[in-house]
Amino acid sequence: MPFSFSETTLPEVQLIEPRVFPDDRGFFLEYYKKSDFVANGITENFVQDNHSRSTRGVLRGMHYQLNPAAQGKLVRCIYGEIWDVAIDIRRSSSDFGKWVGYSLSSENKRMLYIPPGFAHGFLTLSEVAEITYKVTTEYNPKCDRGIIWDDPQVGITWPSADVLVSAKDAGLPPLKEAEVFS
Repeated sequence: MPFSFSETTLPEVQLIEPRVFPDDRGFFLEYYKKSDFVANGITENFVQDNHSRSTRGVLRGMHYQLNPAAQGKLVRCIYGEIWDVAIDIRRSSSDFGKWVGYSLSSENKRMLYIPPGFAHGFLTLSEVAEITYKVTTEYNPKCDRGIIWDDPQVGITWPSADVLVSAKDAGLPPLKEAEVFS
């Protein structure tokens, strides 16, 4: 199997490490293979791929889409390094408001699968980072929502407090005021 799937403290969020085949020319890896993902409980159909480039200290998040356009995401950093975070925002979940964070980088080649019902964001740790991520539904601006990145109720431990956020992200509500999943 070309992947190692690991549960996180939020069981629906999975840390995925691909098998890397290096040689003197570089390396090869598979970063998605439907049969392996389905065998590990990730059955969503990915319909859109996104690519983001950010400089050191840029924090993007915490974003999500509500139903009917809720998105699952398969996130990977293809250049540089990011601190990638997911928050459970399903009010009915025993893990509501809990978060996980992992370093994803072009060196460690890890990926994070974040299912629908979770907010997502990341902080760029390297001078420049590029991430790609597959999503399970197309972007729908009517369903676009978010939570403020430094919400004390959530208490994310970011590697740095010196961050650059967009005006839109700076104006996001705290979790207790956000429109989230039932």
